[in-house]
Amino acid sequence: QGPISGVNKEIPVLQCHGDCDPLVPLMFGSLTVEKLKSMINPANVTFRTYSGMMHSSCIEEMMDVKQFIDKHLPPVD
Repeated sequence: QGPISGVNKEIPVLQCHGDCDPLVPLMFGSLTVEKLKSMINPANVTFRTYSGMMHSSCIEEMMDVKQFIDKHLPPVD
């Protein structure tokens, strides 16, 4: 567990979490995102929560993931 340095400190991160997740409580997601923000540029960390979502996914989350990929990765031919 060495320190994060160089270009890795600027990596964009999207973390998504349902507010009704019975397996991984939202509090753990919140703690994780705060830890990430202490390790890399906090401006590059995005935390999204989804109302009523359990330990699963929803269309809103998938749209956020698509937007994140479209923004940060080059298009595939």
